[in-house]
Amino acid sequence: MVVGTPGKKKRVQSRIDLLLCIAATAALGVGVWQQTLRALAVAGLARSTPPPYAETGVASWYGELYHGRRTANGELYDMHLLTAAHRTLPLPSYVRVTNLENDRSVVLRVNDRGPFIDGRIIDVSFGAAQLLGFVRQGLVKVRLDAAGPAP
Repeated sequence: MVVGTPGKKKRVQSRIDLLLCIAATAALGVGVWQQTLRALAVAGLARSTPPPYAETGVASWYGELYHGRRTANGELYDMHLLTAAHRTLPLPSYVRVTNLENDRSVVLRVNDRGPFIDGRIIDVSFGAAQLLGFVRQGLVKVRLDAAGPAP
């Protein structure tokens, strides 16, 4: 893959270099990008094969009420991390969530069960909802692409 301005093209040596390029141009906090890059590397989302599981539906977010409580797999819930709750995916696992209204996408670590409201397919953390751009709305149509179990 080649990136750069016309006349000054630079060959990207690996997919990680490409991800670092993307991260460097993003106007987000370093901690969020470090977690996302780590998740991409571990989950192998840079591969060209199709994901093993995909689903489309409505997402919601959860935050302060559950902040500091235990998740279904025993971790402490931090509303600022990139995590999610899903009814059936293995715990822990990684899933790419794409907001179908604005095409924003993040990789989340599924570490909890839910949502427990009919018609919703995933609950994402407050931090994930911020990156996906639907905090004010509360609900949004998304696509899930599961990447497999997390270490």
